[in-house]
Amino acid sequence: MIVYKLAVVPGDGIGGEVVAEGVKVLEAISSFQGGFTFHFTSFEWGTDYYFKHGRMMPEDALETLKAFDAISLGAVGDPRLPDHVTLHGLLLPIRRAFDQYINLRPAYLFPGVESPLRDKKPGEIDMMVVRENTEGEYADVGGRVYQGFPSEVAVQAAVYTRQGVERVVRYAFQLARRRKRKLCSITKSNAQRFGPVLWDQVVKEVAKEYPEVEVTSLLIDAACMKFVLQPEAFDVVVASNLFGDILTDLSAAVVGGLGLAPAANLNPTRAFPSMFEPVHGSAPDIAGKGIANPLAAILTAGMMLEFLGEPAAAQRVHRAVERTLAEGKVRTPDMGGRSVTAEVGDEVVRDLTL
Repeated sequence: MIVYKLAVVPGDGIGGEVVAEGVKVLEAISSFQGGFTFHFTSFEWGTDYYFKHGRMMPEDALETLKAFDAISLGAVGDPRLPDHVTLHGLLLPIRRAFDQYINLRPAYLFPGVESPLRDKKPGEIDMMVVRENTEGEYADVGGRVYQGFPSEVAVQAAVYTRQGVERVVRYAFQLARRRKRKLCSITKSNAQRFGPVLWDQVVKEVAKEYPEVEVTSLLIDAACMKFVLQPEAFDVVVASNLFGDILTDLSAAVVGGLGLAPAANLNPTRAFPSMFEPVHGSAPDIAGKGIANPLAAILTAGMMLEFLGEPAAAQRVHRAVERTLAEGKVRTPDMGGRSVTAEVGDEVVRDLTL
């Protein structure tokens, strides 16, 4: 029996509510599937921890997390603190310290879900966005001087390294080879002539190793337009940190909303644990009401199973979510239903047995 050690960080807002349903599904699938189980350890880090200790997580948090096979994160963000404090206090340090250089975000139109785009059929939109996750526009490079004066200056630098670009691009090509063999690279190299131009150059170089993959390139503005007008044209999309972040909110919108958007922060070398979190935020406006949609967290749990080496269990979770959505009987208010969060999780567990 394989025992996976899972660190659970509920975080802020609805994080605890949705993560609990993901844990519920993981416990159920390990029981139904057999051959593996989970040992969960919860860490109450986040904004409440900040107000008690002056930081989002303990000084030794990263050392503590190293001992786990994976990390489940609920959400980070609270109106009592600026977002840059919460983000740089917990989420980004984990991504960087554990070299989670791949941010993987699928967008799939499930049966029973109506896209805001006309006449899109289930399964017609099926893309995987591979986002560079440790450098680019989110690299913490820059500074502010003369604060409070009219001459105040703020400099925010984007960092592109050949190694960083090549490894995310290569991962995207390998993924495209296993899917529909189509890859689209997104930059803004017409206006930004250093980092994005390096990115384009690396894509062309790596593409020579994957002649079976059809490669296209789009500027970020054109890509946003095509995500709306023709999302079914995309298979694997690879983009820098900022552009990937923007595009995945848009891709989530066209398949039914952030409540259906899972994500994974991966260290493909497995030298450090990977972290799994739904795309949505902490949603403080509905926190504590028990109406948060847990399906993104449940789908994220499925991504964790896939990465841990349990593909059959991962597929079973995906099919259970698909059945729950297709039946349409149990849905949270964001999807036009009246169910509470736990009821949706219970329904997915029931569908796991089918």
